Amino acid sequence: MTIKLPKDFFFGAAMSGPQTEGSWNVGGRLRSYWDMYSDQEINAFHNNVGSYVGNDMYHKYEEDIKLLKSLNFKSFRTSMQWTRLLDQDGNINPEGAAWYHKLIDCANENGIDIYMNMYHFDMPEYLIKRGGWQNREVVEAYANFVKKAMEEFGMKVKYWFTFNEPIVEPEQQFLHGAWYPYLHDFKQSINVQYGITLAHCLAVMNFRKLQEEGKLIEGAKIGMINCFAPPYTKENPSPEDLEAVRMTDGLHNRWWLDVVAHGHLPQDVLDTVENDWKVEIDRRPGDEAILAQGKVDWLGFNYYQPTRVQAPDSKFDENGLPCIAKPYIWPERKMNVHRGWEIYPKGIYDFGMKIKTECPDLPFFISENGMGVEGEEKFMDDSGTIQDDYRIEFVRDHLEWIAKSIEDGANCLGYHYWGAIDNWSWCNAFKNRYGFVRVCLDDGYKRKEKKSASWIREVARTNEFE
Repeated sequence: MTIKLPKDFFFGAAMSGPQTEGSWNVGGRLRSYWDMYSDQEINAFHNNVGSYVGNDMYHKYEEDIKLLKSLNFKSFRTSMQWTRLLDQDGNINPEGAAWYHKLIDCANENGIDIYMNMYHFDMPEYLIKRGGWQNREVVEAYANFVKKAMEEFGMKVKYWFTFNEPIVEPEQQFLHGAWYPYLHDFKQSINVQYGITLAHCLAVMNFRKLQEEGKLIEGAKIGMINCFAPPYTKENPSPEDLEAVRMTDGLHNRWWLDVVAHGHLPQDVLDTVENDWKVEIDRRPGDEAILAQGKVDWLGFNYYQPTRVQAPDSKFDENGLPCIAKPYIWPERKMNVHRGWEIYPKGIYDFGMKIKTECPDLPFFISENGMGVEGEEKFMDDSGTIQDDYRIEFVRDHLEWIAKSIEDGANCLGYHYWGAIDNWSWCNAFKNRYGFVRVCLDDGYKRKEKKSASWIREVARTNEFE
């Protein structure tokens, strides 16, 4: 059966500055969180590969953009690194700005829209040492960074995004303790999340002001990108299981949806955190007026796997911190055995329906989706081509559910595949490969198409597939 997507449905690539650019100490770029982390604890990274090189897009951007064009992609998203664009006084770094001008001009010349995200877990080191997102001055410094970027590139870049996956830093650094500083502190986690939320709203305010002043290209839009997943639980849930679903959905999904669609935070979540759990959020007079400005033009929806939860064993842990939920293993789950994540394409439909219901006026696109595979070399044929039929199946199955969501009324406009060209990925470095295009680390970071590249090229050309 042929599955058809709307004629104006777009295909593109999702990337990020810190994971692709490399050249960490070139052109006046400042040190970032990841440079600091790599220097102090290189053994925290897979194969001791720290943040320094990305996939060398700094030098290969023309080749990469032409490669994306050859795949029939209409757009790609990257992120502008705070550390490269501004100096430590918050002013434009001319060398950094010059490189971003070259990148943007190259995309425009090749007929590819650049979707510019302004933050991807890569805070400048000097601002981390000032307290990061828990310091209101850092929140305001971010708003200044976005304003400077929009003033510099506003007549060239049409599509702006404030954050990618703003839930990740508070969780990985301050709640789960997976990244430095390895904390398990719900109060710090929720206040980092709150600081990021205010930063988003201030950035949107700056965008609207510049738009009113005619300093942005006609038709400019602003959005936010987050990793969303509908939370599922047992077939016959207890009230405690349903409470785990409510708060998981509240903190991971509704927190952001309510801000970008309605201009406020979910009151039931705030009540639970502040009244039931007795955790103080640094809310100040005037914050509600800032939050009211956080509404966006469209939303980026990253989806990889579902969230399956059940009631925790206790309401609070041994340190008195709230326990939100514990994982629930669905007996029928299908796994990506090469990555350890569940594959559940229907989740992309279910959350699309959630957006339709809860945020009916908010268009969205799939801003990340992809399949990472460790040890992908084992699927290489004699010609050196990765035979990644598993990736074709993964993308095809998700696109089928996207098509169904559109049929059922979801306002989904397009699809960006994460890591279309293999890239460096945080503590996992190059452990898990996602790309349609391989980066050959042993051959000067040469790009080589995988089998899936031919498949996605045809899908992007026709907007249909079998």
